[in-house]
Amino acid sequence: MPAAYGGPQALSPGTTMSNPHRYRITVTPIEADGLPCTGRCTIEFEQRSPRNWMRELEGMQRQLSCTEAASAVVAAGLLETLAASARNDAHLLAALQPELGGLVTKLQALRDVQQ
Repeated sequence: MPAAYGGPQALSPGTTMSNPHRYRITVTPIEADGLPCTGRCTIEFEQRSPRNWMRELEGMQRQLSCTEAASAVVAAGLLETLAASARNDAHLLAALQPELGGLVTKLQALRDVQQ
């Protein structure tokens, strides 16, 4: 499979090889006819995490719809990586750190209630 934008080797900043879980994130637009787009329109990248997103998803599905649970788990994982990167004052996202940190804290609390 050819690498799309970002490619499978594009690791998120702040991630390390010690994170035991690896996820491939793929975003493919759906055309008006319901079919996936054709051509180079898919965004794909790898995300590493110390958390088991699949286990978290199972726990959250008890209270949320499948789509809501998957969105919350994936969003939390991605935002945690962004928040970790933004802790560096020189990082482009550093100005967002207070808001990112607060949002991640709220998402973690939601995850902890579900488990």
